[in-house]
Amino acid sequence: MHLNEEKVGLLIVDIQGTLARRVSDSEAMVCKTAKLIQCCKLLDIPVVVLEQNPDGLGGTVPEIETHVASDPHFKKFTFNALAGTDQCSSEILAYIGEMELSRWLVVGIETHVCVYQTVTGLLENNHTVEVIQDCISSRESSNALLAIDNMRERGAQISSFEMTVFELLKSCQHPKFREVLALIK
Repeated sequence: MHLNEEKVGLLIVDIQGTLARRVSDSEAMVCKTAKLIQCCKLLDIPVVVLEQNPDGLGGTVPEIETHVASDPHFKKFTFNALAGTDQCSSEILAYIGEMELSRWLVVGIETHVCVYQTVTGLLENNHTVEVIQDCISSRESSNALLAIDNMRERGAQISSFEMTVFELLKSCQHPKFREVLALIK
């Protein structure tokens, strides 16, 4: 199935505090993620924000929070947002289930820890997952590359910001094409 034939959501995983500044290619990752969020908003794609122990790590970075302030935010303590036995994981799992979306676009940090484990959780809960490669990162790029290979082997699709956005649009005749194109440039 193609993105435009499905109910799609965007899941932002832990782009928080100083850690977001220490991952590989941090500035580019945060910038592309902010653009992807804006494109999703133009296309009426729901956004969910996850934050790993925000009291300890800090909140979502301002460049992203600006665009998601009114979207649901979930605090979590387990690396796999859907697999913990705590109340936070139960709330996240229930909320994602209630949304009845068939595909999740996933972005965030760190690729080899929370992104990888949360993607695994989504796949285990029968969701189709598309990881946006230029909107994820780890402190060491070798860890990110290993996680990408493992996510692909488990059944996640790996895409890029532009591939995903153009697949969502499908045509230059889409009513939001010009607005989305302005964000990409």
